[in-house]
Amino acid sequence: MSYLLLFGAIFAEVISTSLLKSTEGFTRLWPTVICLVGYAASFLLLSMSISRGMQTDVAYALWSAIGTAAIVLIAVMFLGSPLSTAKVVGCGLIIAGVLTLNLSGAH
Repeated sequence: MSYLLLFGAIFAEVISTSLLKSTEGFTRLWPTVICLVGYAASFLLLSMSISRGMQTDVAYALWSAIGTAAIVLIAVMFLGSPLSTAKVVGCGLIIAGVLTLNLSGAH
């Protein structure tokens, strides 16, 4: 159940971050409201995942790494961000870091 909550948190965070540009600096009401509610939901779900037994370091590492990789993918595919070698290498390093953390017995 803690992993399901964590993936819900990741989903909410990715949606909210994807909407940041449409808020136009938090000057547009509805995109801003949706974005802030999504971030609140993300933190709530993340905290629920941790309260149900997931270790904080593992939860945060997965939440931030998967969220970052998903945002890079969304930005490249839908938001006009160019794909670069640095982005691919950076995402690879993030994934390697999370794998190293998990394999080293963090949970």
